[in-house]
Parts: sequence; structure tokens; C-alpha cells
Amino acid sequence: MAALITAHNERLESDSHENDGLNNAARLDQFLKEVSRRAFVVARLATQDEEEALDIVQDALFKLVQKYSGHPHGEWGALFHTILHSRINDWHRRQTVRNRWRVFFSSKDDEEDIDVAEQAVQTQFLEPERQLLQDEMSVLMQIAIGQLPLRQQQALLLRGWEGYDIAETAQIMKCSEGSVKTHYSRAVHSLREKLGDYQ
Repeated sequence: MAALITAHNERLESDSHENDGLNNAARLDQFLKEVSRRAFVVARLATQDEEEALDIVQDALFKLVQKYSGHPHGEWGALFHTILHSRINDWHRRQTVRNRWRVFFSSKDDEEDIDVAEQAVQTQFLEPERQLLQDEMSVLMQIAIGQLPLRQQQALLLRGWEGYDIAETAQIMKCSEGSVKTHYSRAVHSLREKLGDYQ
């Protein structure tokens, strides 16, 4: 009798683990769907490049699944945004290095042929298909946020859009809580100055 009860309990436990696995996979799939759209907006604002933004988001999603899918689902949000913003920072570092090499290798003759307008970073979404998620953020707001320094962007979006508190934002951004407050405050003041007429 005791052996039957033990076998029954083991079978129930096994079934429970299988259901947990299915639930976890379904939860993860739902989380990825929910977070990917918003993450794309964040990456697009940071890079001003749709293809680069897609690559960054896909890389961050893959890393989350690869490394942290076994973590409790309540931790996925902070983990994902830590990965995402780390990837964005890496992208900016690579761009800085590339730009230094371009300047180093360009000659004075080459500089005369450069169209300054083509070299400028695009800060406006002129074509309708590039006006990202107007239902969530206005085009004017996207432009203004896209012009903020990267760390201010991150603090603003993590605090104001994703809803993380100061401590969580500091952990994601890998900086002090004081830095988060400073970046966030500067971002808000900058947006108020730029968008004052549209409030």
C-alpha cells in the first residue's frame, strides 16, 4: 500500500512538473510577445536605425531565453531590460570606435565630397511607416526623446514608460540611484522645454 501511494505521489509530482514546464513556456512566450514591441521602440530611439534596433532586440530576447528562461517569471522584466540596455550601450561604444576610425582614415580631399546632410543623424520620423507606435507615444515625443543623451533616455523610459522604481532602474542601468534621479530629472526638464507648446 505504501509503495502504491509513493508511486502515485511521484506520478502526480511528475505531472505537476510537466504542467509547470508548459506553463513556464507559455508564460515566457507571452512575455516575449508583450516586451518585444516596446523594446523595439526603446532601441529605435537609442540608435535612430530600425535594422540595428531589430538586431539589438532580437539579441536581447535570445539572451534572455538562453540564459534566464528558468528564472521566476517575475524576474524576467528586469533581466530583459538589463540585457537590452547593455546591448544598446555596446552598440553606442562600437559606433564611437567606428566613427573614430572613419575620422582617422579620411583625407582632406575626401572631406570635400562628404554631404553633411547625409552624415547627420536622423532625428525625425518623416515617412508614415517610420512613425513608430503612434498610439503609445506621439511622434513629437519620439523625436524629443531620441534627441536626449543615451543615459537620460534610459532613465526616462525605464522609470516613466516601463514603470521601474529608482532602485530597479539603477540596477538595470548599472549605476547609482543618485545617477538615475539626475538623468531622469534632466530628461524631464529637457522634454518640458522642447514640448512645452504641445502640453
